[in-house]
Amino acid sequence: MTAETPNADKLNLPQAFLLLATNDKDGEPEVPQSVLRAALAGAILAELDLLGAIQLQGKYVRATGAPPETDFRHQWEAIHDKSRPHSPRRWVSMLESRAELHRIYEETAALGIVNHVGERHLGLFRTTRYPEKDHAPEGALIKRIEAALNGAPSDAKTTALIGLLQAAGLLEKHFPTADPSRVRELTYGHWPSRAVVDELRMIRLAESEAAT
Repeated sequence: MTAETPNADKLNLPQAFLLLATNDKDGEPEVPQSVLRAALAGAILAELDLLGAIQLQGKYVRATGAPPETDFRHQWEAIHDKSRPHSPRRWVSMLESRAELHRIYEETAALGIVNHVGERHLGLFRTTRYPEKDHAPEGALIKRIEAALNGAPSDAKTTALIGLLQAAGLLEKHFPTADPSRVRELTYGHWPSRAVVDELRMIRLAESEAAT
């Protein structure tokens, strides 16, 4: 890790999730865009939950306390200002955003953790990739997750990250020997991850119905 790049503790959950959800070499997401956006929306909810800015109260997500000093104040305001409350899955659906995905990728590039690589096709279409530049932050996240999966005490941020990776189908890819019972123990009751699973189920159902 260079003097300019932050350690893993300084990354918010959406940044940490994207690091683990992106191929280090080619900078492409390891999951389809629909999965990536849904899981990222869940990561935003999880970040706000960790900050105490929102809570799951019964079946609905509600804003609590003062506006958080965070990059995700806009999402908090959307929850706070909504005339009627919504379920966690509904909020995942509403917060999915290609623009937000791009913004968080660009943040990690500005921190010196990944490179911004833009490519033009036929002079018209542009694709952007984010290959890894500094492995130290992601390496620290991986060690922390491995320790938790192997039975070490887990802090709330690491537990949330494990739940989000599991929801996106990425946990087994990174940690193929993880004990399923330990994963369930760690992630049980983590409502943002559960909301991602529910939203992805709805997406698959809609895609299946559209194909018939």
